[in-house]
Parts: sequence; C-alpha cells; structure tokens
Amino acid sequence: MGRILYVYAMILLNCLIWTSSIVHGGGVFEVSSKFGGRNRSLDALKAHDSIRHLQILAGVDLPIGGTGRPDAVGLYYAKVGIGTPAKDYYVQVDTGSDIMWVNCISCQQCPTRGYHGLELTQYNVKDSLTGKLVSCGQEFCKEIMRGSSSDCTVNETCLYTEIYGDGTFSMGYFVEDFVQYDRVSGDLQTESANGSVIFGCGAGPSADLVSADDALDGVLGFGKENSSMISQLASAGRVKNMFAHCLDGVNGGGIFAIGNVVQPKVNMTALVPNQPHYNVNMTAIEVGNATLNITQELFRIGNNSGAIIDSGTTLAYFPQAIYDPLVITILSSQPNLKLQPIHDDYTCFDYSGSVDEGFPNVTFHFENSLSLKVYPRDYLFPFDGLMCVGWQNSGLLSGDKKNITLLGDLVLSNKLVLYDLENQTIGWTEYNCSSSIKLKDEITGSVHLVGAHSLPSYSCRSAEKSLTFLLLMLLHGFLIVRWLL
Repeated sequence: MGRILYVYAMILLNCLIWTSSIVHGGGVFEVSSKFGGRNRSLDALKAHDSIRHLQILAGVDLPIGGTGRPDAVGLYYAKVGIGTPAKDYYVQVDTGSDIMWVNCISCQQCPTRGYHGLELTQYNVKDSLTGKLVSCGQEFCKEIMRGSSSDCTVNETCLYTEIYGDGTFSMGYFVEDFVQYDRVSGDLQTESANGSVIFGCGAGPSADLVSADDALDGVLGFGKENSSMISQLASAGRVKNMFAHCLDGVNGGGIFAIGNVVQPKVNMTALVPNQPHYNVNMTAIEVGNATLNITQELFRIGNNSGAIIDSGTTLAYFPQAIYDPLVITILSSQPNLKLQPIHDDYTCFDYSGSVDEGFPNVTFHFENSLSLKVYPRDYLFPFDGLMCVGWQNSGLLSGDKKNITLLGDLVLSNKLVLYDLENQTIGWTEYNCSSSIKLKDEITGSVHLVGAHSLPSYSCRSAEKSLTFLLLMLLHGFLIVRWLL
C-alpha cells in the first residue's frame, strides 16, 4: 500500500512540475464565443464594441467555440491555466489590445461568477510557487513606462492602467508567472506546455468590465506591442511572431493559432508603420460592379492612418464621408425599400426575400492587390423583425474613435486572417473555418494539422483533483487496515 501511495504521489508531483516547467513545442487554448447560443441584438453587439477595443514551438492553437453569426460574432474567450499549481481563468482573446490581465485577489468589486455562470477566479501571486511581482527596475516595466509621467522607482512594484476607447479600464500591477497551454505535437494532437509571461494583476476594473452577466476573468491581448503575450513568447524564442484566426460565421467557432501557417496560402499586404493597431491602407471600395467615388485622402482621415483590423470588434465602422455613399449605393439596388431608422443608429427596413439575391457584394481593396469580399448575408442583420445594415457611422462617435475606419468580425468571418509581425504584414483569404489549417514546426520542418474544436477536455488541474481524492481514499483505507491489524 505504501508503494502505491508513493507512485500516486509522484504522479501528482510530476503533474504539478509539468505544468510549471518550460516545454518546447506548440500550444493550445480552448476558445469559446461569449455570444454563443444567445440571441443578441445589434444594440448588444455595438455595446460590446464600445467596451473593448533558442527553440521555436510548432504552434499554439486556440480553437474557437460558438454558434455562428449573428449570435457568435463578438467577444471570444479562452480558458487558460496560470500559476503553479495552475488555476483556470477565462479571458477575452483580443487583437486590439496589448496587455494580458486577470482580476486579482485585491479586487473587492469583482464577481465570483460571470457569463453563463462561469466560475471566475481571482489571481493571488502568493498562491503560486512560480508567481512573482514585477518591479519598476525590470526592463519590461521601463519600456511600458517610457514616455509616461508616472514616477516609478527601481524597488517599487510596476503599475499599469489599461484604458479602452469608451473610458472603461483595468488598473493594477504587473506580475510574472507561467501561463499554461497545449502545444501542437502532431496532426490534431496536443501536449501540455507553458511559458513565463508578464501580465497585469487587476485590482480595480471599471464597473462595465465586471457586469455579472458578461464578466470574464480578464483579457488576453494579442496586439502588436512588446507587452502582448505573443510578443513576449516570440522574444523568448518560443514561437514565431505570427498568428492567425478563422472565425466560422456558418457553424460557429473556428481557429485561433500562433505559428507559421503554411496552408492555406495567404496574399499579404504591409501594415501601416508607427500605428498602435493592425492598420492597412485601403485603396478602393466596390459595391457590386460600381467603384465608389472616394479619394485616397478619405481613407486616411481621423486619428489613425488606414483601416484597423480588429477581431475583438463586432461591426465595421467608417467615417461619414465613406459611410453615406456606401449605404446609399447598397440600398439603391432596392429603390422601393421603406427605411426605418432605429434609435438613430441603425438603418433598417422590412425585407423578406433572400438578401444575397437582392443586395450587392461589397469588396474592399488594399495595397498589393489584396481584396476582401463581404456578402450581404454578412453585413445585413435581422433585428426586431426588420433587416438592418451592419455598417456603422464612426463620424457620430467621440474621442479617438471618431472618424476611424475599423473592420471587425462582420467582415472577417469565414476568412483566415494571418498576422505576420516578423515581416510587418497582414493578409487573408476566404476559407472554411470548420476545417483545418497547417502549421510548420520551425525546428523539424514537419507540418501539422490544426483544426477547429480539437482540444482535449482533460487537464492537469482535473487530474490533480482526481489524484488528490484517490490519495485520500487510499490513505483512508491504509489507516483502516492498520487499525484492524
């Protein structure tokens, strides 16, 4: 009996060490859609948009869950393990922000349950054998604070404040710990791995980010700055500094993968330099067979140069000088429509026919002959018995969002979008997001299939609970035997 206890104790210990040791290979997070299985109005979708804005791994895959458009477009979240022993956290996957953060034990107003009753967890650095505070003297903090007026002396804890476009925020301090994921180890196969990542420990998020109905544990930023998770893993030599997503607007879910995607082939265009987001230069807009009379200057108005590509946003936004001719040209294909504006925000009308047969495709053109075609079924939404246009007028917005051109999930669904930060390019191609893509292992040269919804449900955390229970039962039986003897 003592030998059996020893064996199970060693299994449990190895499991804990396994989750906290650095393993070379690709990895996976399971991602679901926050709006999956729910009927969400355009109001809800727009409200979400305002709130957020050595050895190389073969790849890190984040299979995306959800039920398809229009319910599943919007916020996508992943379950990740953090710390030693690892605890589960549900975080939004967002290409529009640069910092990963989770709510901390010091957060007094954070709910313990969130979206769909998810059990939320507040991170405590003292509960993790591998967790540690980040000081102002560390290079990471120096870079974050560069250009800031905040005082931060060498021995103090490095603080952060992440402010979103509508004024919502998360604030707290930086910590460093292991983030657990599943690395790609073969065709549709994964193994557990982790990497050391610096992230925010949120002590005071704004009320809009902790609503009990929509709350998550935090945000997993996939922006282009050095503070993002992918930039940190890439700088440590663990992954190629590139990732891709494919949002399935038909069946729901899709793929979110870190690594070198070699199939399908994707035509790329240059990112606009010196921009905080993934901006690209748009050159023309085509509605059906007609090209809109829009000068190049109109594509560059506002506070950002070029169009922002952002998977964390649901709809698509244009300055009024672009929005007006775009919508007018689309609706001219049905001259007898009776428009019914709703809340002065949405252009809606009564229509019972096939939208794909009754309305034109819209094609956006970019530098290097890259184009993006959007079908009527993608940009028209049913809403309160009417059909509404998903394009939004950013000229009516305020602050940094006024007059931006931003393309969200409405136009990105059913396309594989590849972000190549090593070469500062981005591209996309129409693709069946319920199928598989291929990632290249940069060490062996082998190519592995990564598919949607391919994550195993087994985790070391569940193993830890089962083994702990089994150890207690074995120990209980051992004591009974000794008492009987």
